Amino acid sequence: MVERLQTNLDQQLELLESLKTVVAQEQQLLCSGRIQGIVLQGVTEQKSSILATLAYLDQTRLTTEKSINIQAPYSNVSALAERWQRILELAEGLRYGNLHNGLLLQQHIEHNTQALAVLNTRHGQSLYGPDGHSKGASLLGRKIGI
Repeated sequence: MVERLQTNLDQQLELLESLKTVVAQEQQLLCSGRIQGIVLQGVTEQKSSILATLAYLDQTRLTTEKSINIQAPYSNVSALAERWQRILELAEGLRYGNLHNGLLLQQHIEHNTQALAVLNTRHGQSLYGPDGHSKGASLLGRKIGI
């Protein structure tokens, strides 16, 4: 059973390393001049998938711990204790990375909100309807239908 727990912790470590890569990709996208929405959405989906798998593995870890009457930080089993310490370190780094990305995303949202406010005050109304087509009178004068 200890081997099963060790395998579980190894799987969590692999996933946390993958998540670290995904969070770094997300940061690169958010730091670039223009955010590519589709690419960012893909990164977000990757992140969600990894987090769901981590949640499952953590629940399995807790069940295994209960069955063999052991608990993190595993001070009596050095192989498990080392893995657990590494998990904690990675999780802490990911927490800060995710917080930083959240702040970057908030800046983009604020910038876009301000840009929309400027556009709306200059034109008094939206240029495009919900369907993406221009609405109302043309800015150039007449509206010509074909």
